[in-house]
Parts: sequence; structure tokens; C-alpha cells
Amino acid sequence: MLRTSRIQKVTKKAIVITMSRPELTGHASLFYNAKEARKYDSSSRMVGIQREITERAIELLKLPPNRPSFILDVGCGSGLSGQVLEEHGHVWVGCDVSRDMLNMANERIERKREVAMGADDSSDDDDSDNDMNDDDDESSSNDYNNFNEGSRKKKRLKKEEPSQGDLLHHDMGTGLPFRPASFDACISISALQWLCYSNTKEQIPKKRLTRFFSSLYQVLRRGARAVLQFYPETSEHAILISECAAKVGFAGGIVVDYPNSTKAKKHYLVLSFERSYKAPQGLTGVEGALLSEARGGSGVRVADEDPRKNSAGNKARGPPKKKKGGGKTKEWILHKKETQRKKGKDTRKDTKYTGRKRPMRF
Repeated sequence: MLRTSRIQKVTKKAIVITMSRPELTGHASLFYNAKEARKYDSSSRMVGIQREITERAIELLKLPPNRPSFILDVGCGSGLSGQVLEEHGHVWVGCDVSRDMLNMANERIERKREVAMGADDSSDDDDSDNDMNDDDDESSSNDYNNFNEGSRKKKRLKKEEPSQGDLLHHDMGTGLPFRPASFDACISISALQWLCYSNTKEQIPKKRLTRFFSSLYQVLRRGARAVLQFYPETSEHAILISECAAKVGFAGGIVVDYPNSTKAKKHYLVLSFERSYKAPQGLTGVEGALLSEARGGSGVRVADEDPRKNSAGNKARGPPKKKKGGGKTKEWILHKKETQRKKGKDTRKDTKYTGRKRPMRF
């Protein structure tokens, strides 16, 4: 019985490790089903993170102030990022590969339009009632008329505007199906890393990334910028993404916010048509700091990061060495297996028996 319980614990632990990245479970449309889409959209933590990242993406876009822009939202999901764009006064079009996520976004858009239409109807009814009251009682005082006029103005100010977003079901890995020079800018929140994985033999990550960036280069007007936030699993993924973007003609680079943090660290691929454009500096701060807090301090450029330094700023040691007698230490074995995993090779899972010395033979 004790042996069985241990096996169950190990199995559960292995499942948690496998499910840590949704990209490893299969296609995005299968992972984000109706249940996951509802869970994603109702999570206050997820809503807060999406809002924080979108605000940072809008900041990196450096859009002209006091003027609405037409923005493409790639991988819009349930429309959380589109809602932030609307709050900034922009018009947006979102595309996503998951129909269930788009259904959640459509519900939000329709709900907002119904509220706006209801506000219009109530304001029309108030105007008609006030007109009837004016006909019945012509001897009303000027103070009462001024009060009614002031209340009508307040209701108009409180009236919610209808949603300025539109949706499209599409896989960004097949290219963007829009006319050339259609958009003033582009954002993408937590979606670009999906193109680094292949679910079938036909899906080659490098070709899908090149196809996406090539079409993005066409649908953006000249002078526009794109900010694509993503979560790379390895440094090779980040290099592959930046190389494919540069290959089609984009300039820019990867901005890393909070590079020394494990939870608050974010990667932004900032792209521009200007050949002399350089990516801005990333944010630094304590782990878990929100973007609305103080943003002072010196930034950290991706190019300035020394891969030989650890999070403490000291130079990290090299790989563990073997024993003098030719034996292999446990640290050396774990490091070797981790290196094999990064290369994509099949490697056995780590257990409590990994690196343990075998007993003497009879």
C-alpha cells in the first residue's frame, strides 16, 4: 500500500511538471476549450496580469497622443487586451485560433453594446418625458429647467460607448489575411511562443514564424510599430523569433522587464520599420512589482546581459566536473540530463535514484 501511494505521488508530480506550459499539451484551440476559456476570463489574477502587460505594450508603441489608432491584436483571446485598448480610445481588430476564447470576447463586446444601446434608449425617454412636462406646465421656474438640463448632461456623460472591437477566427501561423497597410500598430499578449511548437509534421516553427512576420510587415502601415509579448521556454526560442522578424525587414529587438525576477520577468519583441531604430530599455525593480508603481532606475538592455552572470551579478561557475577517479557525481548527471532536454532529446525523468551509487555486486 505504501509503495502504491508513492507511485501515485510521483505520477501526480510528473503531471504537474508536464502541464506547466500549455504549449506542450497540443494545439491552442484544443487547450483553450470552453471550460478553460471561461476559467481564463473569470480569473482576477489573469485579468490583472493581462491588463498590466497590455498597458506596458501600449507604452512601448509610443502612439500619437489624443488621436485614436487602428490596432491589430494578434492572439486576442477573450478580449482582455482589447478592453484596455478601448479604454485608451483606440479601435481594434482581434484574431485568435480558439473559437471558445473568441466566444468569450464576443460576449464582452455584445454586453457592452447592449449597455450602450440601453443608455441611448433611456436618454431618449427622459428627453420625451421632459418635453411632455414642458407642454403641460409652462409656468415652471427657470431653476427647475436648469436642473433638468444639468441632469440630462450628466446622463449623457455617464453613457457608456459601444465597443470599438471586432473579431476574426484565424491561425496567425498561416499569415494575416488583411489588406496591406491597414493598421497603425500591432500588439500580441502571451501568444507568439505558440509558433515555436509543432503539433504535426507540416507545422515547422521557423516557417510559421517567417510567414507570420512577413504578413505582419505587409499589413502595417509604414512608420507603425509592433509590440509582441511572449514567454520563451528557452533562449533558443527567443533567438529564433528575433531572427525571423529581422529576416523579413523589421528592426528592433527584445526588451526584458525585471530580468532578475522569476515571476515578474516579461519579454517584449518591439519592432519598427526604421532601420536605425533601437529597442528601448527594460524595466527593473523588485520581484512582483506592478507597472503602475515607480519605474525609476536604469534599464537593462538585452544586448548588455552577460550570459555568464547569474541573478546575483556574479559570474556563474561552469558545469559540474567529474570525480577524479572517472566517476560521475549527481550534480554532473543532473546537469547533463538538463542539457539533453534543452536539445530536445528524450531523457528519463529525475527521481530519487538519479545519481545514486549502485550497491556492490555479489
